[in-house]
Amino acid sequence: MASTPPGQRRLQILQALAAMLEQPKGEKITTAALAARLGVSEAALYRHFASKAQMFEGLIEFIESSVFGLINQIADRQADGLAQTRDIVGMLLNFAGSNPGMTRVLIGDALVNEDERLQQRMNQFYDRVELALKQALRLAAAEGQAHETEVGARAGMLVGFVIGRWHRYAKSGFKLHPTQDAALQIAMLLN
Repeated sequence: MASTPPGQRRLQILQALAAMLEQPKGEKITTAALAARLGVSEAALYRHFASKAQMFEGLIEFIESSVFGLINQIADRQADGLAQTRDIVGMLLNFAGSNPGMTRVLIGDALVNEDERLQQRMNQFYDRVELALKQALRLAAAEGQAHETEVGARAGMLVGFVIGRWHRYAKSGFKLHPTQDAALQIAMLLN
C-alpha cells in the first residue's frame, strides 16, 4: 500500500465503494467489507478518510462536480430553453445509467443508516438540479415556448420524474435502464 500515492489510494477506495454499491441486492456496506475488497486493513482506509461518511461525501462530490459540470456545458452550448431542459433531464438519466453504484447514492438508498448530513446534502443536490431546470424553463418562457407561471411546477415535476426513473433502475437490480422510453416521456412532460 505504501507504494500507492495518497490521492490515488483515495480514488481506489471511492471506486471500490462505488463498485460495491452496484450490487443489486444493496446490502449495507461495512468498512470491513470495503477493506477486504481492497486487500487492506480498515486502519488503512481511515488513513485516507476520517469516517465512512467522508467516503460517501467523496462519492457525492464526484456526483455534484460531474452533474453540474455537464449542466453548465449544456447551458453553454444550447441556446434554446426547452432543448436545454430536455438535455438536462436526459443527461441526469444517462448519468445514472452509466453509474449504477452512484444511482444508489442519488436515491439515498446507500445513505440509509449513515450520517444524516449525507441525505441533507443529496436534498440540496435535488434543489440545485431543480434550480437549473427552472433557469432553462424560464429561458423557454422568455422565448415564448413555455408559460412563466408553470416554471416552478414543471421543474418540480421533472425532478420527480428523474428521481422516479432512478428508483426504478435501482429497484430493478439495474435492469430497467433509466433512459428506456425516456425521450418520448420527456417530450410529453415538456409539451
